[in-house]
Amino acid sequence: MPKYRILSLDGGGLRGLISARLIQRLNDHPDIAGWINNVDLYAGTSTGGILALALATGRSPEDICRLYKDKGGRIFDDSIWDDLRDLGKTIGADYSNRNLKSELKAIFNEKRLSDIKKKVAIPAFDLDNDASSPAERTWKPKIFHNFKGPDSDGGSLIADVALYTSSAPTYFPSADGYIDGGVYANNPTIIAVAQAISRRNRPAERAELDDLNVLSVGTGVSLTYIKGKTLDWGYSQWIKPLINVLMEGVAGISDYQARQLLAERYHRLQIVFDPRETIPMDSVKKLDRMDEIASAYNMSKTIKWIKEVWL
Repeated sequence: MPKYRILSLDGGGLRGLISARLIQRLNDHPDIAGWINNVDLYAGTSTGGILALALATGRSPEDICRLYKDKGGRIFDDSIWDDLRDLGKTIGADYSNRNLKSELKAIFNEKRLSDIKKKVAIPAFDLDNDASSPAERTWKPKIFHNFKGPDSDGGSLIADVALYTSSAPTYFPSADGYIDGGVYANNPTIIAVAQAISRRNRPAERAELDDLNVLSVGTGVSLTYIKGKTLDWGYSQWIKPLINVLMEGVAGISDYQARQLLAERYHRLQIVFDPRETIPMDSVKKLDRMDEIASAYNMSKTIKWIKEVWL
C-alpha cells in the first residue's frame, strides 16, 4: 500500500523552538535517518506555519532552531514606547509586526508557494473576504495551499502567508485582513488530512485515507484549569483565559479526530510541562529553558513509531 506522509505542526509562538528542536533531534537519529525527506505534505499553523514553510523550502531544523534563539527577542520586542502608544496594551496589539515582517522577508525572499516542491497547507483566518456581493461578504477560515486547481494559492508570497498565519490576536496586528489560523486550527492535523484526501479539482494529487501517515508535533502544553463549578463571568474575566481555552480546545479536538480516523497511523508528539512551570508563547527569557526541555525529552515512542509506521 502506498504511503502519503504528513507532518503537522502546532501554533505556539516562541514555543515553536520546542517543535524545531524535537524535529532536529529526530532528524539526527541514526535509526530513522532521512525520515523527513519522505514528507509529502507540510501543514502548520502560526509559528508551526512558519516552521512548515521553512522546512518545505529546504531549511534545516538546526537552522530554524538558531532563528528562534537569535531572532525571537527581536520579533517579540515590547518597548516602553509601544506600551505608551497602545495605552498599556489595552487598545493595541502587544507587539508590532514590523520585525516579524522583516525576518520573514529575509527567510523567504520573493519565493511563492508555487516554488515549493512539497505540498503545504497553512491555515489563516480571513476577517473580510471583500466579496463583490454584499450578501456574500463575511469572515471565514482560509487554507493557503499549493495544490493544483482553481483554488490554488501558488501565486502567494511565502513571506506573506507566513505573516498571515502567525498574526495572533492581541499579540500582533492583523495583516492584510488576516489573523492567526490558530483561532480555529491551532493543531492543523485534520486540515491536512482533508487537504490530502480532497477529491475537489485535484484527483492526481489526492491520497486515500488509508494511505495517510501523520506525525503531529506540538509546542508544549501546560496543565491548566479554572477552579469553580459555576463561573458567573463576563467579558473582563473571560478575555484573558479565553484565547488559550479556544486554542487548546481546537488542538485537542483535532487530536481526537485524527486518532479516530487514523488509529496507529497517527502519532502525536507533545511535551507536557511540569505543573510547576508555565511557558508563555511570547517568553523571550525562557528560550534557553524551552531548548533545554526539548533537548532532554524522551522520544523513544516517536522514534519507534517512525521506524514501524512512517518508514
